[in-house]
Amino acid sequence: MALQTVPKISDYAVIGDARCAALISSTGSIDWLCLPRFDSPSVFNRLLDALRGGYFSIRPTRGFAADQRYIKDTNLLMTDFYTQSGLVRVTDFMPVLTEEEKREIMIPFRSIVRIVEGIDGSAEMAVDCLPRPADGQYIPIFKRRGREGYFSNIDGGLFHLASTIPLEMTRERLSGKFTVRAGERFIFWLAYSKDGPAVYPRPDDRVEELKERSIRYWRAWSHRSHYRGPHRDAVVRSALTLKLLSFAPSNAIVAAATSSLPEAIGFNRNWDYRYCWLRDASYTAQLFFRLGYHEEAAGFVQWLMNATRLTQPALKVVYDIYGRLGIPQSEVNYLEGYWGSRPVHVGNNAQSQYQLDIYGEVMDALWLYADHGYPLDREMRKSFCGMADYVADHWTYPDHGIWEIPGPRRHYVHSKVLCWTALDRASQLARKLGMTGNLRRWERVALQIQEVIFNEGFNPSLGSFTQTLGGVALDATAFIFPLVGFIDPKDSRLATTIAALEKDLASDDLVYRYRMDDGLQGNEGTFVACAFWRVEALCLAGRRAEAVALFDRLSRRANHAGLYSEEIREDGLFLGNIPQALSHLSHIGAALRLSGYHL
Repeated sequence: MALQTVPKISDYAVIGDARCAALISSTGSIDWLCLPRFDSPSVFNRLLDALRGGYFSIRPTRGFAADQRYIKDTNLLMTDFYTQSGLVRVTDFMPVLTEEEKREIMIPFRSIVRIVEGIDGSAEMAVDCLPRPADGQYIPIFKRRGREGYFSNIDGGLFHLASTIPLEMTRERLSGKFTVRAGERFIFWLAYSKDGPAVYPRPDDRVEELKERSIRYWRAWSHRSHYRGPHRDAVVRSALTLKLLSFAPSNAIVAAATSSLPEAIGFNRNWDYRYCWLRDASYTAQLFFRLGYHEEAAGFVQWLMNATRLTQPALKVVYDIYGRLGIPQSEVNYLEGYWGSRPVHVGNNAQSQYQLDIYGEVMDALWLYADHGYPLDREMRKSFCGMADYVADHWTYPDHGIWEIPGPRRHYVHSKVLCWTALDRASQLARKLGMTGNLRRWERVALQIQEVIFNEGFNPSLGSFTQTLGGVALDATAFIFPLVGFIDPKDSRLATTIAALEKDLASDDLVYRYRMDDGLQGNEGTFVACAFWRVEALCLAGRRAEAVALFDRLSRRANHAGLYSEEIREDGLFLGNIPQALSHLSHIGAALRLSGYHL
């Protein structure tokens, strides 16, 4: 029974302030929120435990239909509730201000504003706020301070809910019922303060000003995009989502806003994605340069270089949002998991894996950084030379690969291709900067890598590049090979590879990563990013009409709020963490490719 009380993953939208994020269901319940950062313990966590998890719900007391959408070109969310007696709108947002505005207006350290407005007729509404801090480990005790609202100490900070109606305070919740009539407005302002003086939220007319300023902030950011091609609104939504997933104080970007949403319902394919993978940060920098967000793209590259400075020339796979190592994976056994999918994880063991492909992605981003006129200081020049030398010395080593498959290291073809990419971009960068010291060696090793891949990574009998050198299993990462310039789009080996991948891994417009047994429980869904990589590969291979048709169908796969999770099952069920940065990155990449913006 409990498993049925949590909505489908596709039922959620996200709001945020580039520091933390909240997932809100289409029926008005905040079921996931970590405070004060993306990677902090969750305060609302019903997403991962239907019975014991915390939530903050505002909804009609009687039957209703709901329609949820974002205010155009913003990250402010509107949910319209249609009842027999009236229409009520709930607008949810985290206030965001420009640096200049922050000097004018004092707002809480972290906050969520929920505005309830009567649009037509009237309806009785119910509000329930049940925080369960420390990932659901305890029930907080609230105290009321008159008109200031309701307070509780949570994880060393002050949790505060102010509202325009009195709430009933019990041991486990704050709750209330109220009737909304056309033209009336009620405000609920949740705030969290830590490591500084608390700013109390006041549900007064200033809220409307904060709303309008937040709308202006997001629209100004959205309109900076250079993209004017087809599916413009969807591309802007993906860009806005990526902006939400970035951590403004450090310029890191997290892989997703959530932890442990399963890739297979009822099994153990559950991971914590609230950290920064170098791959995601590199892809984001590349695409933001192409969208016209040069300042943000440069910030991501600078984060990459700062985060890796202690381990260069060797690179780790994943870092925390401040660029630190040390995020050990542990299990949260007291949470039942989404739809009974255990275990729930905190931390991620990918930090201990060895993945060579990340050098190609980082070097590609660094090349674009320089190509857009950003200077490389002495330390950055030293770093890129060191990384290129490292790749030249280690490309023959096996690794764990992009998919982080458990078990021994293997000679993944995709990793070799990205090693080639690293040396190719390093060579271009060295020529641009006049740094020719190791250039000839990098070019020579790049040719060696290319020769090995064509001889051992392409299976003539299958007519396809394979997952591993000398192997027979196929892998959707081969769609990437023309995208990074490894193979000429007119090469017959690309055409036959695409055909083989479509036959073996595609299911209509969806694409599986691979078909081989990876040692994990359950059968995962198709991988959203792979489907969009296919679109790009088809476009480059001269099959543009098919690519456009596939892109249109995949665009319709997004949920009602324009979001993608990591995976989609063949029956349309969303799987994995949401919103997933890599899914939205690949969506933007495909749109740019089809529109000719992929310069």
